[in-house]
Amino acid sequence: MEQKTKQQLTNRLHRIKGQVEGLERMVGVEKYCPDVIVQSLSVCESLKGFNRVLLENHIREHVSHQIKHGKTDKAVEELIRIYKLNNR
Repeated sequence: MEQKTKQQLTNRLHRIKGQVEGLERMVGVEKYCPDVIVQSLSVCESLKGFNRVLLENHIREHVSHQIKHGKTDKAVEELIRIYKLNNR
């Protein structure tokens, strides 16, 4: 993984951690439920963004490598598995 991508993912995780901590505080002080839900949905969107960056990295680095080295079936199976998990 390139250092730039690694740093981008780490930054996203720090942001997500802060969002989750904020969500925990909101529950602790019994904030209005719709406000908590909005924050929760924001965390979900942040995780989706993290996953997009990570998947793009995987495709660029690992899938392309597998295809170049004759492991197309393995690459396709991994992508199908990720697709299915993402679309439950």
